[in-house]
Amino acid sequence: MRITAVSTAVIEANFDWTIVRIDTDEGISGLGEAFFSPGLTAIIRELTPLLIGRRPEHVERHVRRLQLLTAHGSAGGGVIHHAISGIETALLDLNAKSLDIPLWRLLGGKFREKVRVYADCHAGAPLESYGSVLQARPTPWLQSDEQPSRGVALEADDFATHARSTVKAGFTTMKFDLDLPREAHEDGWSRRIGSMLVERQVEIAEAIFDAVGHDAEVAFDLHWSYAAIDALGLARRLEHLPILWLEDPCPPDNVEALARVARNTTVPIATGENQYTRVAFADLITRGGVDVVTPDPQKIGGLLELRAIAALADTWALPIAPHNISSPIGTVANAHACASVPNFIALEWHSSGVPFFDALVGRADDPVIQNGHIALSDEPGIGVELDLDVCRRHARAGEPFFA
Repeated sequence: MRITAVSTAVIEANFDWTIVRIDTDEGISGLGEAFFSPGLTAIIRELTPLLIGRRPEHVERHVRRLQLLTAHGSAGGGVIHHAISGIETALLDLNAKSLDIPLWRLLGGKFREKVRVYADCHAGAPLESYGSVLQARPTPWLQSDEQPSRGVALEADDFATHARSTVKAGFTTMKFDLDLPREAHEDGWSRRIGSMLVERQVEIAEAIFDAVGHDAEVAFDLHWSYAAIDALGLARRLEHLPILWLEDPCPPDNVEALARVARNTTVPIATGENQYTRVAFADLITRGGVDVVTPDPQKIGGLLELRAIAALADTWALPIAPHNISSPIGTVANAHACASVPNFIALEWHSSGVPFFDALVGRADDPVIQNGHIALSDEPGIGVELDLDVCRRHARAGEPFFA
């Protein structure tokens, strides 16, 4: 079996979902997904000649070769790693299909039958749609009268209401953006937290825990917003709450700042979505900058790299909770990898406001996520396939559609 084509389609959802398809001369195709970036599909087209005519079963060799041949343009991370991640998952899906086995078997089997998913509740209201440089954009599905209003909740009661509805939907784990909303006078560039904002953040957190009681675990995201001293002050103010984790309190490239916060609070500190490859995670872990490791499989190099990072974290008795803003293709692929490692907490789901999430893979009447979990089937490969008609309706103009 030889690779004959590598192609992409970009779906305009809450973010750009970039799906990678790899075809072979035996009629077997594999699907993967790459984290959005400007110029991503052009990079994948540049990498395609390095794969055409080659045997798809040598997945790790192909990944290493792509990394080596592009090292001058991808040192430290970036769009090339995103592209390679999508290619790697498509190769794994293809190989599992060729063997007529589910992907989880190719990854070593399952520690759990169902993969727990945590709902990213944003700042108490559904997320808008953003392009590859995070600019809000109008899309047809956001203009429907049936869709809830977009924006940021302003009052603690609004966050509490969203938390209760998330529990009612069957989720036992959720995350809220605690760095929003900012007070009008706050200067976000300075990385400081004013006293008024701290009080609001504590009020919001307490209201959410009052709303969910013991029915759900709650994490909070700070989006790399704060200086270490301010992040630590906020964390200490939250220590009376059973927080699952406090995510990305400081810039991702400042491991010392992260370690300073992690060492001096009882609130678990999570980070990792902006780290690339196991080498960066080794530095982060060994220097004490993280309590919960949150790699993004669509960035780091793929599912095998996720397993390597999970093994590294497990050596240090640390759990993982992968970051995930992908379509059902990437989400279910990630679930296969999460099922295959022991030290897993929950997989992020960022798309509760996207009305066609399940329809994209023909599951409108059988949702991918049920009662806050993904059940992995015995179907070959990832176990879900694209509904191309739905994909075309939501495809990004000006991008190839599986050319």
